[in-house]
Amino acid sequence: MKQPELGRKIIELRKDKGLTQEELVDKCNISVRTLQRIEAGEVMPRDFTIKAILAALDYDLSIIARNDSGMPQRVSEFFKELFYIDIDTERPADYLINQLNVAWIFGLLYFILGFAEAAADYFFYYKQEMIFNPTIYGILKVLILISLFFFQRGFILVGYVYQNYLLKITSYIIMFAVTLSVGHDLISVFYKPLAVEFILGAESLMFGGILIIFGVSLLRLRKPVGEVAFFAGVFEILAGACFALIITAIVGGILLIPAELFEIVVLYKVAEILKGHKPVLL
Repeated sequence: MKQPELGRKIIELRKDKGLTQEELVDKCNISVRTLQRIEAGEVMPRDFTIKAILAALDYDLSIIARNDSGMPQRVSEFFKELFYIDIDTERPADYLINQLNVAWIFGLLYFILGFAEAAADYFFYYKQEMIFNPTIYGILKVLILISLFFFQRGFILVGYVYQNYLLKITSYIIMFAVTLSVGHDLISVFYKPLAVEFILGAESLMFGGILIIFGVSLLRLRKPVGEVAFFAGVFEILAGACFALIITAIVGGILLIPAELFEIVVLYKVAEILKGHKPVLL
């Protein structure tokens, strides 16, 4: 069931039970403001919030589930969960902390796999030879993409916490750009790449601009997170500038090594900060 039908249904059930909004929120452990917005149809709560509300109202969740719109709705909910898009509904503070810990762990995986990827791509594009067989190369690229997604997801969450919208937007752009790059690499294994120099130059220029913007967004975390965010931002900007110049792209790749290490620490530190404050997360 979608909004605003869900909100109207909750109002109907609540009134049938003779409950005020304050009495209902006491039963399902959410704020009055959250319930008001749900009932008004302003937000679509997550599954666990719907379950908590309906359980407090003694209503069978399966009835709501049967009214779902099917696959498109499930896909939408998956992306909401994956990228924490809907932040108007309360969540336990530990949820965000756990997700940030997952992000920096995947960041380490991405960092380690990056060395194998760099070697494979160098020999593939500049020496015209494969150091891995196509299957291993494909698996490596898929792992790179997955780890990058979860790594950047961490910065999307950090962007929500500190209202750093530039960080969120740039993280989405990085995900999209890397997906295109990985797709091109995989296709090139089976089809001879055309105009390699042009494509690699275009990628270098594209990533250069993205990394510079990403670095600027990291600099904005200096006040709440500390100097580690400053150093992460500086190295990202320097790496981006080198990529943008194209002829110094190799230097840019080297500068990404400390940049990514500092970024992993940024995610870890934000998780530790949230542990100390235990904020109410929306």
